[in-house]
Amino acid sequence: MATTIDAEYDRATEVKKFDDAKIGVKGLVDCGITTIPRFFVHPSEILSDLKPGSGTQPGPEDIPAIDLSDHRRSTVVENIRRAASTFGFFQVINHGVPLGVLDRTMASIKGFYEQPTEIKARVYRREIGTGVSYMSNVDLYHSKAASWRDTIQIRVGPRMVDPEEIPEICRKEVIEWDREIKRLGEVLMGLLCEGLGVDTGRLKDMTCLEGRVMVGHYYPYCPQPDLTVGLAYHTDPGVLTVVQQDHVGGLQVKYGGSWVDVKPIPGALVINVGDLLQIISNEEYKSAEHRVLANPSHEARASIAVFFNPSNRDDQYGPLPELISPEKPALYRPFTLTDFMTRFFKKELDGKSLTNYYKL
Repeated sequence: MATTIDAEYDRATEVKKFDDAKIGVKGLVDCGITTIPRFFVHPSEILSDLKPGSGTQPGPEDIPAIDLSDHRRSTVVENIRRAASTFGFFQVINHGVPLGVLDRTMASIKGFYEQPTEIKARVYRREIGTGVSYMSNVDLYHSKAASWRDTIQIRVGPRMVDPEEIPEICRKEVIEWDREIKRLGEVLMGLLCEGLGVDTGRLKDMTCLEGRVMVGHYYPYCPQPDLTVGLAYHTDPGVLTVVQQDHVGGLQVKYGGSWVDVKPIPGALVINVGDLLQIISNEEYKSAEHRVLANPSHEARASIAVFFNPSNRDDQYGPLPELISPEKPALYRPFTLTDFMTRFFKKELDGKSLTNYYKL
C-alpha cells in the first residue's frame, strides 16, 4: 500500500499548487490545517537531530554577548575576534541602533504578514527584479523538503529599490532600519578587520558594505513541529549578516558537534560570519551552520536580517594577500562574486558545500 501511495504522490505538482496559491505557510495556518503538507516533512536523519537530547546545548552564555560601548577598543576587538574565530556567531548590545527603530521595524514586518492574503499576494513572486519579493522558501522547487516560514526580500544596496515598490506598511521603517544597520555594519567590519591585523577600512574598501539584501522571515505556528523546520541548517554565503530576532526564539548554531540556542536578548542584535568572510580571512574567522526550529507556539516568530556582500560582483575574491604567508598559504582559490552567488542559489540550503567547492 505504501508503494502505491508513493507512486501516486506528485511532489512537483503539490509544490506548484502551493506556490501558485500565493498564501504562504501563514495562509495554510489561517485555513486551520492540523497536518502539514507532505512536501514540508523532512528526512528522518534531519528530524532525529531535532528531538530533545539529540545534541542541543542550553545556555544563553554559550553565544557571546559583546558590549560595543566598552571604551577599551582593544577589548572589543579581541572579544569579537575570539567569537568570530570560534562560534562564528555573537550578539551585540549597546550597538547604537535606537531601540525605537528596532521595535518599529519589527512591528511593521509582522504587520506586513498579518495583512489580508490578497494584499500580500501583490508582491508574491520568485524573481527579485523589482527589488521586492515575498514568497515561501527561496529554494522551494529544489530542496529535499520545504521549511515552515515565509519571507519578504528587499534590495537595499548598492542602490535602494524604488521606495514605491516596498509595501507601504513597512516602507518608512525599512528605509530607516537600513540606514542604521549600514552604519553598524561599518563599525563591525572595522572591528573585524582590526582583529585580523589589517587596515580598519579594508572590507569597506572592497565594497563589502554596499551589496545589501534585507529579509523579513515569518515563522507562524506549526501544527507538527517535530516533522519540519523553520529554516534548514546552512551557512550564509556573504560577508556578514546582522539579525534582529524577536522574543520567541528558535535560532540555533552548530558548535562542537552540538546545537546551541541563540537566546533572545532584549535590544541585542545577532551577528554571524558568512562564507565569504571565512574565505577572505583565510579561515581566521569561521562561518557557522545554523538553523531555526519550526515554531510550536501559537505566537508567530519573526526576524529581520541584512546580508552584507561586495557590490563589485566581477572582481576576484579570495584570501587577503596580507593574511597569506609560507606558514599559512592561501586555503582557497580566487573566484568572482557572480560565480560564487550563482552556485549558492542553485543549490539547496545544506551546510558548508560552497566553501568546500573553492577549497584548495
